[in-house]
Formats: sequence, structure tokens, C-alpha cells
Amino acid sequence: MTIRNLNSLFKPASVALIGASRRDRSVGKVVARNLFNAGFDGPIMPVNPRERSIEGVLAYPSVADLPLTPELAVIATPPATVPGLIAELGARGTKAAVVITAGFAEMGEDGKRLQQAVLDAARPHLLRIIGPNCLGIMVPGQGLNASFCHVPPLKGDIALVAQSGAVVTSIVDWATPRGIGFSHLISLGSKADVDFGDMLDYLAQDGSVRAILLYVEAITSARKFMSAARTAARAKPVIVIKAGRSEEGSRAASSHTGALAGADAVYDAAFRRAGMLRVGELDELFAAVETLATGVQIGGDRLAIVTNGGGVGVLATDTLIAGGGKLAQLAPETLAALDKVLPPTWSHGNPVDIIGDADGKRYADAMKIVMADKNIDGVLVLNCPTAVADGRDAAQALADIARDQNNRTGGGRRLPVLASWLGEQQAAPSRRLLDQARIPHYQTPNQAVRAFLHLVQYRRNQELLMEMPASVPEQFDVDMAAVRPVIDGALADGRGWLSEYEAKEVLRAYGIPCVQTVIAATPAEAERAAKRLGGRTALKILSPDITHKSDLGGVSLNLLPSQVWAEAEAMLERIRSALPDARIEGFTVQEMAHRPGAQELILGMVDDALFGPVILFGAGGVAVEVLDDKALALAPLNLNLAREAMARTRVYKLLQGYRHLAAADLDAVALAMTKVSQLIIDFPEIAELDINPLYADEAGVLALDARIRVKPLTEQALKRLAIRAYPKKLEHTVTLRSGREFLIRPIRPEDEPAIHDMVAATSVEDMRLRFFAPMRRLSHQMAARLTQIDYDREMALVAIPLDIIDPDKPGPIFGVVRITADPDNERAEYAVLVRSDMKGKGLGSRLMKEILAYAESRGIHEVFGEVLRENAGMLGLCRDLGFTLHDSAEDHGIVEVSYRFAKKA
Repeated sequence: MTIRNLNSLFKPASVALIGASRRDRSVGKVVARNLFNAGFDGPIMPVNPRERSIEGVLAYPSVADLPLTPELAVIATPPATVPGLIAELGARGTKAAVVITAGFAEMGEDGKRLQQAVLDAARPHLLRIIGPNCLGIMVPGQGLNASFCHVPPLKGDIALVAQSGAVVTSIVDWATPRGIGFSHLISLGSKADVDFGDMLDYLAQDGSVRAILLYVEAITSARKFMSAARTAARAKPVIVIKAGRSEEGSRAASSHTGALAGADAVYDAAFRRAGMLRVGELDELFAAVETLATGVQIGGDRLAIVTNGGGVGVLATDTLIAGGGKLAQLAPETLAALDKVLPPTWSHGNPVDIIGDADGKRYADAMKIVMADKNIDGVLVLNCPTAVADGRDAAQALADIARDQNNRTGGGRRLPVLASWLGEQQAAPSRRLLDQARIPHYQTPNQAVRAFLHLVQYRRNQELLMEMPASVPEQFDVDMAAVRPVIDGALADGRGWLSEYEAKEVLRAYGIPCVQTVIAATPAEAERAAKRLGGRTALKILSPDITHKSDLGGVSLNLLPSQVWAEAEAMLERIRSALPDARIEGFTVQEMAHRPGAQELILGMVDDALFGPVILFGAGGVAVEVLDDKALALAPLNLNLAREAMARTRVYKLLQGYRHLAAADLDAVALAMTKVSQLIIDFPEIAELDINPLYADEAGVLALDARIRVKPLTEQALKRLAIRAYPKKLEHTVTLRSGREFLIRPIRPEDEPAIHDMVAATSVEDMRLRFFAPMRRLSHQMAARLTQIDYDREMALVAIPLDIIDPDKPGPIFGVVRITADPDNERAEYAVLVRSDMKGKGLGSRLMKEILAYAESRGIHEVFGEVLRENAGMLGLCRDLGFTLHDSAEDHGIVEVSYRFAKKA
């Protein structure tokens, strides 16, 4: 249900506390105390049949006796009473409830049935529930503390959402003495109704929230979570701690990919793709908020360090390199300029050690020179206490420089500036100066470096957030017709695994090169096959019961044709001895791939129970689990996403070439990853895929061995993608009344240049009517936002004329129409724009009909929009299509239009 009625949870006009108590050390007493003493401006009505008053306020015997309907109910009564209370409250009109009571799903099957009874009671009334088994909620800005937290939180602009109530109380206890305040503190408990996706949707739209912190133990409804997270992360920093880095969700895997793709690694891939930043500790959580909230955009990972102590500069450098950052190489002119203002004994490099007696002026001189260097992406300023220089003087100099940078107008770049003033007593006044200048600062250099790396990782994740893979990539053709009978045949035979030969046939159909492979039923046939292939060959056992052939002696390499018969006989003996019940169908004989210097990679896919298909890339070979060099990425992929995943592995450096070895064809590797992504999207029956090894060198890629596991198709498999792929089925052609044909298809990220061209061909006046402001062009950020959409919540259809379509690039685009649905999929706002030279030719009308038909197919109830009163053409079109029109109550110059779909019987 997402955000429906969540305002009643966090901005209620009235509250009832059911289970309020005066009994010492009871939850009902603590919640009552917190509710009545937080400053809530509205009636609070305690319910307890045995008490006359609670906290000096008249108590009521039952919900029926309440003098008015509470908008929010807080329930702390025995579990068996909760379903009836929810039904009674819903019937009265209560819109939300916080169920603090424990004893539901966490107690086993009986508890699960009781929890379902609570949801069944709430559903007819659209009553929203936080919990059960939760600490409660706190909204300091509303004076609302419906929790049994032991410390009242400070008011602020950070929202915290956690499953664990103990984590919430610990964070409040940690944050309060540090002066950290919150806009919301929400303990989700069992997440029976409201979950992380709902909260991200709600908090993304709340202007009082500057940043969102999540403490996650487990996610439910992955697609909703990913859509909500991607929406929220576009608007404000979202920082997450995920409990349980161990392999609590490890599976008994049949492939290397399954063994390597542990639960925590999949969560990590999901958070990265959603544009969020994952941190490991509480202090990192709040440090990351302060760093990201500066709003400074970082351009890369090159850090310059300015310090008055060489040792701490070296320690900071070690942390930087270990974390994947880079120490900036200062330009020669920078070094020359520093020579003029620093003592002769300065370090003459980065870190810039300006010597222990550095005063504020020396700090300022060095900082101004370093910050002008185009080779750096951020500056870390360190200060060690000394008896010959005042740290406050240095802090003031830094504050002045940061202030000048922030106040700068024009095209000057703003660099992230971070600081660490070491020590305690002597550093305190300096830290206050840095606070006043809003310079992020940290207790230790290591913490400061990690903060810089947070900025780097956050930037990378934001780039991933804006990537939306398109339809079948232009770079390759697929032969789906060749794959279908292979998969259907295996399923008809009751086989879960394709044979190696079948797996390679599937890969070939998607353009992934494989070594030539021949099936042989007997040792004699194997020898004849080896002679036909010529040269040395590889012999492998063919059995539906054996997945890891080499473990059982089922693989022999570098055989001459004359050796194959005898080795096949010996292999049969080894297999029969090790696994006597295994079904043996024969052998595969393969040409030996002679690729000196090729890197052995692994490329695979595993169907995660929560997030769906996950692509794995890394170092391959027989020691793949020992090497454990891997990167995971959620499907669907495009080339950019594939390259980003590759770059997160150690083997990537080897692929770039070293010593006498040439660089591998990185584009071919990335393309192979996108091909695997497309394959598992096109065939949801594929549950697991493993290419190991995949050779990669300057000539391209070659699959030597492959495994593919299939399962019968289910409704769940059809919806398994956590990020909805490009909906190719919406592509179709239309003919306007003029006879001109257009391709109508969903917008794609690569359409950005065509959108810019379309805007250039549209008059400023038409742009003003569309965007309510005159503009001649779109910024890159705005165009990216319009073309990189979440297909699960938005849709934009473009019109491309078939008579001038360019096969080498997307477009040209003559018109675009879009809807953006609310998270409840109830209402959607539309917008439409056609090129000025296409006005009056029926394209706008056709696009509107297309998007209305799509909205109806999605189950949306209403499409609405705002139209400038002077836009007579659009208002006339809306009337013709059946929209209702009425004047805006807030702006006389705007007409609000709405189209409601007829309810289906």
C-alpha cells in the first residue's frame, strides 16, 4: 500500500494509547510518559479499563468510550487482543496504528496466523500499521514520541528507520550527547505492513528530512524497495547499515557462482545500484551524513593531504590506498608555487607536509595553491598540536578559505574540504571554529579519509543509479528460437541441468564464443571426434548427475587423438568408482584453446531469492572459490554497469595488461556480461548459469566450460527482476491521419542526445507552455532524469518517424509523453511535448491516447495534470479526450485536468 495514510502515522491530529498504564516498569507506563511529555499539540487519550487517569489525564475504559476517533492508535496490549482492537479502530475511522506488542510472527506458526489476522482486520479500512513487536515511532518536530525509548531525541533533520528497537535506542543514546537531532525515528519491528520501501517513499517527499539512515536486517518486496530507494536516493543522501555481514543466507550451491554470491554480497550490490551508501559502523553513519550533506560534488578519487605532521600524513595515505582511493599527483607548477611559500624542508610532494611550526598563514598559502591544482578531487587538512603554533589560527585560516570557496560565484569549482584536528583539550576550540564554518571534521585522520572515500563511493553509486539498461543491445543479435527447444527439452525430461553441450549451444545463440565441442557416446566415438577436430583436445564426462566434473576426475586436458580412447576408458572407471549411481551419457570432446596469456575469468548468474537475477564476474579457474575475487551486479545490465562491476575486481588490473602481456578486449568482456544479462531476462526459466573459465585476451573472449540450471516457469519467476527491465513489448508502430508512420516505444537512456535535438527544434514558447518557464535547452541533469526512468513507476513513450529513422543512433524523436505514478499506483501525472513543426498533425493526440491506454493497463485510476490557461491547444485536446477541467484554487493561471478510468466490473 506504500505511502497511503502514512501522514496519519507521523502527523496525526489525535492519538489514543491503548494499554496505557501506571504500573512501574511497564511498557504502557513508559509510552504514556513519553507521549504526554514530548509536546504533542493535540488530544492524547489513554485507554485502560482499570485506571481513572494516566499521567493526570482522564482514561477511557475502551475504544468505544473514546470521545472522538483517534487518527493514530498506539497499542500495547496482549497479542490476542490486537486483531479485535484494529478492527474496532478501523471501523471508527482510525487511519494508522503503532503495534508495540510482541508475540506475533516471531513466535512461530500460531504467531504468524495472529499477525495475519491483524492485517486482515486493517485491510478493509486502509488502516496502516507499524510493527508489531517494535519500539514505536518518534517525530520530534511534531512533538510525537509514541515509543518506550529511554531518552527523548533531539529535533533535527535526519530520519532513522530501523527494524531493531534496540538499535534505535542505542543510536538515540549515542547521538543525544553529541547534539545530533532527528526528524523521524521509526522502529519497524516485524514489518507486517509498513516496510522500508514505504518509509523511503514517504521520507523522500518530506521537506523536513535532509538525509535518511537505514538499519537493515532484511528487506521484503525487493522491487518496491529498489524503486523507492532509487527515488529517494535521487533526492537526498540515503545511508545504510546492513546487519549480518556473515553468510547467514548461504546456500548449498551447485555452481561456483552460487557459492560465491553470498547473501550479504547481494545486498551490497542492491544498495550500490540504488544509489545508496553502505557503511559499517555507527560513527561512520553520522560522519557520512555530515560529509554528504555539504552538497559538494566530487569529481574523482584523487586526494591531496596538507598536514603539519609527516607521520599522520603517511597514516592517512595508507588508509586512502587501502580503501581504493588515490593520492593525487601534484602538477609541477603546484610544486613550484609551494616551494616559494613553504620552508625548504617541506615534503616536496603529496602529502604536503608544511612542517610542525606552521601558522595560519602558512596553512592558507599552501591550501590556496593546492586547491588550484586540477589534478585533485578533494583536500584533507590535518593538524597536530604543537607548542610552537596555535591550532586555532590554522583552523581560522581553513574556515576563511572554505567560506570564500562557498561564497564564490561563477564557474569556479568547489572542492570537498575535510579536516582532522588531532588531540582533545587543545583541539576543542579549533573544532568549534570548523563547526561554525560547516567544514566536516573528524577525530582521527583515518576517519577523515574514510569520509572522503564515502564521497567517492557515493558518487559512483549515484552514477549507477542513473543507469537504466535498454532493450536488446544494438551490439549483438540473439537467436531466441534456438534456445527455446533446448530449455523446453530439458524441462520435459525432468532435468534441472543442461548438458555442457546444450549450455554452450545456448551461449552461442546469444553470441558468446565457445570452444568447438562434440558429443561422443563411447570411447571409440570420442577418439574419432578428436581426430576430426585435430590437434590436442579436452575430454570431459557427460552426465546429468555430475556438475563439477573435475572434482571426480571427469576432465582430462591436452590429449592427443591417439590418447583419447584409453583416457575415456580410464575416466569411466574413475567415475564409476567415485559415483557408481551416476547416469553416464558419454563424453564431450573439445578442441584445446591455445590462448597464451589469456586471463581465466568466471561469468555467471544466480537467482537470489529476494533480489532476483544477480550477475557475477571475477577471476576464474579451478581455484575460483579460493581466489574469491568477484563483483556482483543486479540484472539488467548495460555496458556501463558491466564495466563498473569489472573494475571492482583485482583481476581487472590484469585485464588491462602488464609487462609483456597485452590488454584484454575489455569491451568484449563487458559485452559478454550484457549478453548473459539479456539471456536470463529473455528466459526466466534459467535459475543458475556458470561460465568458468571464460578466457579473455586481446582477441576477445572464449567460453571453455558452461553450466546452466533451469526450473519450470512460475509466476514469481516472471516478476523476479528487482529493477524492471526495458519493456520491449510496448514497442509498436502507428499511422497518423496523414499516412506518416511512427515507431512508439519507451524512452531509453541513450535517447538523451535525441531529446536535446527535439528541444532544439521546439520553440521557446512551446517549451514555456510545457515546463511553465521559458527555456532554450535542457541541462544534462534534467535530460538524464527525463530519459533514465524507473519503468516500474514511470513511463515515457517517444515517437520516432519511420521514414527518417537512423539505424546508427536513437531517434530522431518528434514527440514524447510521460506519466509518473504515485507509489500507490492510484494516480499518475502526465506531460506531453511535440516538436513545434509537428503541432496540429495529430501526433500529440495519438501520444495522449497511447499513454492513457498504458495507464489503464497498469491499473491506474486517474491521470491528471496542470495546464496553463493560455495553452488553448492542450486544453482543447483534454476536452476531446474526456478529461474534466477546473480552475486551480491556488493559481488562477492554471487549469487542473483529470481523466478517470471507468471501474471494471
